[in-house]
Amino acid sequence: MPPSPPGMRVLAAEETRAMATAPSVVKDTLPTSGGAVTKSEPVPPPSTGAAKTEGSASSPAVGSTAQVVAPPGVGTAATPAPSNTVKAPASTGAGEVKASVAGNAAAEDDKADGDGPDADDKRAGANGADAEDPDDEPEATREMVESESAELEELRALEGATLDPAARPSAEVMQSLRRLGLANPLRMRMLDALEEPTFREDDTPEQLPLITNLAAFDVGLIQDRYDIPVEMQPLVAQYIQFFQGPGRRWFRKWMSRSARYLPVMQPILEKHGLPRDTVYLAMIESGFSAHAYSWAHASGPWQFISSTGKQYGLKQDFWVDERRDPIKATGAAATYLKDLYRELGHWYLAWAGYNTGSGRVRRMVERHGTKDFWVLSEEKGLAKETKHYVPKLIAAALVAKNPSAFGFSEQEFDYEQPLEFDVVELTDATDLDVVARAAGVNIQDVQDLNPELKRWCTPPATAKNPYKLRLPTGSSPRFVEGFKKLSPAERLTFRVHTVKRGDTLSQIAERYGTASEAILQMNRLKSARTLKLGTDLVIPVPASKAGPTGGGALASKVAQARRNGVVVHRPEDEVPAGTPKGPVAAGPVKTETLNGRKRVTYGVQSGDSLWVIATKFNVSVDDLKKWNNLRRRNPTLQVGSLVYVWPEGTSQVQERAGTVVMAKQVAANVGKPGGKVHALAEGETLWSVAQRYGVTVEDIMRWNNIKDHRTLPTGKVLSLSAP
Repeated sequence: MPPSPPGMRVLAAEETRAMATAPSVVKDTLPTSGGAVTKSEPVPPPSTGAAKTEGSASSPAVGSTAQVVAPPGVGTAATPAPSNTVKAPASTGAGEVKASVAGNAAAEDDKADGDGPDADDKRAGANGADAEDPDDEPEATREMVESESAELEELRALEGATLDPAARPSAEVMQSLRRLGLANPLRMRMLDALEEPTFREDDTPEQLPLITNLAAFDVGLIQDRYDIPVEMQPLVAQYIQFFQGPGRRWFRKWMSRSARYLPVMQPILEKHGLPRDTVYLAMIESGFSAHAYSWAHASGPWQFISSTGKQYGLKQDFWVDERRDPIKATGAAATYLKDLYRELGHWYLAWAGYNTGSGRVRRMVERHGTKDFWVLSEEKGLAKETKHYVPKLIAAALVAKNPSAFGFSEQEFDYEQPLEFDVVELTDATDLDVVARAAGVNIQDVQDLNPELKRWCTPPATAKNPYKLRLPTGSSPRFVEGFKKLSPAERLTFRVHTVKRGDTLSQIAERYGTASEAILQMNRLKSARTLKLGTDLVIPVPASKAGPTGGGALASKVAQARRNGVVVHRPEDEVPAGTPKGPVAAGPVKTETLNGRKRVTYGVQSGDSLWVIATKFNVSVDDLKKWNNLRRRNPTLQVGSLVYVWPEGTSQVQERAGTVVMAKQVAANVGKPGGKVHALAEGETLWSVAQRYGVTVEDIMRWNNIKDHRTLPTGKVLSLSAP
């Protein structure tokens, strides 16, 4: 699992009572500056002086115990060391992390890194490498060693400067100071000892003056501010002008949103050995939007298509789409980009491969014998979108890191708060509305922190394999206490129903003892006159017998649905699932006399069978088979198909002019000459039949001696008049 952001609070596991149903939390122990020591993959970043290559220009179960184990923390140091291995010093005074937690983190890191160079190194160590190598130790131990080593390094520098005040600070001391970070107390003590006021200044590069002539601007002067290659090509300049002009309002939104995700994404990229400024690929892909969805069915901030997302470990199922999770998707994107870089050999080509696929780019390189993207972009073989992709990314990076130089003022941006959260573990599917109420937070905040969730609840989980849910920072203790106090009536359990032919929303709601509004709300549907065959629906079921009118969680869900504009159609207006679209023949549609006998053309309705039709017209099933040349023993009738019937005697048949949908039927009443009958179609209820024929449900039940209207079989012939 990709690492958690620097601002994430790590919660200490706390046992619940034997009968407690709420999950526990772990207390904050992550550093707030500096970050944990991380080691990047040894993918060499491009040299700062050359931009081109090759000569180019519900609630948990009762009695269960939940435990929260937070993912490993990620450092926030912004300045990488000159070598290919980037190490950020640990924060002084950071809280201790239990070895078991760090051990889990190490296992997750190994899994995320796959068969990269680190994996090769570990295999070599198992075959006889130096046993004292810190890299061969468990991660918890290795982090402690590196942390303490960094502290000793700073201490030695402080000693040297203190004991020899006349000595000028060395490059190593300056580098150590920069790595410590501005807020580190040790840095301040070193500065006091050195009495060097220049060190007290922010390490941020000097602000660039306003650039008025892009053609004359030498981008090489600021190359050292980036860890990706940047250069001013004509298309780069055009994209900068686009961001300054027509695309300005969108770039403002991207910049405002970037403040939320850069502190999370950049450490993950760095941990995987990628340049931190690769993050601007997510900017041009989605504008840092977790819910962006493209015409190519790509989703999330890094715009993974389904197959590539699954290839790189992003789960997509009925409950979640991890492509939308900014942390998990960034880890997957980093692994994918690293693979592309290894295959294609240059970051420009890796970016192009991210857009169009590595195979196309590799064939272009082989065909033209160069890895110069700018040369390849002049040739046929790359789509226009791909040719523009690299210059667009460079332009976004140039403007985003120097907005004032390119004509943007700080007042134009409404920066979002950095992504920070608590984590709790849930051992059962749990309603997000219940979670929000228990934690005392807004449900929208819970949804924003968990964009991977596709439903209004968390996925099914167990104590052995819990679901990690994010909550607003500081709310987890309140959630634990609040969740314990919830009564069963305030909780929902969940079922999954697959829509079958003939299903209607009201019928499903009645079957599970729930409300139609609650079903729509849980599945994020505004209305559903017709349900799609084969669709899976989450069905919220009350944990107690409290109904939508009797209070409880279900009533809250219904009220919430109505506030959100959910519309429920009347049962008689619903169309059973699987009903063909458009007008279809339904009921008696044509009556004619042939050779002195009356023949009825009948349109098959949902719920009809040969027996039902035969009963309606007081004929035999064998006659129906003979009249319609149905040779099979149990023929299947298709809704809307036509059946010929030759009624006997004086049976009443109501003609229809053309085809109609769900027309009323008037047929001979078996055993009651002259009376009305109705064969109950699949999905119909006594209430809908009563509305159709202008009678009451009580009348139908009395006339047909019905005790329980919920157990009526499809096809039952109902008498619709008094005996």
